[in-house]
Amino acid sequence: MKQTHLLMGMPITIEVVDAGVRQDDLDSVFAYFASVDATFSTYKVTSEISKINRGELYAEQYTEDMKTILTLSEQTKKDTHGYFDIRRDDIYDPSGIVKGWAIQNATNLLKARGFRNFYIDAGGDIQVAGKKEGNLWRVGVRNPFHHAEHVKVLALTNRGIATSGTAIRGQHIYDPYNPHKLLLDIVSITIIGPNVYEADRYATAAFAMGRKGILFVEKLTGFEGYMIDAQGRATFTSGFERFVLQK
Repeated sequence: MKQTHLLMGMPITIEVVDAGVRQDDLDSVFAYFASVDATFSTYKVTSEISKINRGELYAEQYTEDMKTILTLSEQTKKDTHGYFDIRRDDIYDPSGIVKGWAIQNATNLLKARGFRNFYIDAGGDIQVAGKKEGNLWRVGVRNPFHHAEHVKVLALTNRGIATSGTAIRGQHIYDPYNPHKLLLDIVSITIIGPNVYEADRYATAAFAMGRKGILFVEKLTGFEGYMIDAQGRATFTSGFERFVLQK
């Protein structure tokens, strides 16, 4: 069963290939994403994060999910030498970590229902589990200059993949050390990780690092990356090609 809903300002697709999947299985996951949007969307005036940014909530009033995201964001800031920071000009925007975290939680919801072969794609950040018809899941790395094209097709199982860049949403990522400087050297960086939460948080930080982001990924144990610069040149980590589907 495969379905797509527009939630969190993006298409979210779930495909479960296990036998016995029912509509309510997918409905429960889509409902979870809707609840995440209601809590963390900076575009909804009624969201918890919007209330925090307006100074309407004290820390002791935060929900457990909000406390979790704020804690994970601080840990990611440390893990990335300060290149991941959800606070800019006294405004919190946790979107660089919430999406991957939500996909990972949705993955756990499906696993709790007994499913082992599926994928969840939220705006191009993907978690795959198991296989499809005995084969590894195929995931394309989109060409940031021609969105209908894929520069690479990967074969993955039980991993997460996330891309950060400016091709779709423009200059929405910033370098905390130069917060008002446009990030123009690279246009996208894709990271394969042990799960989509880890891939997503590091992809955001690596893009903020510019050209040296791919060097940061190279040093991460269990991660691979593929960077495309403004001239269309690709640089990738030493183990990336083992995931590339050979033609």
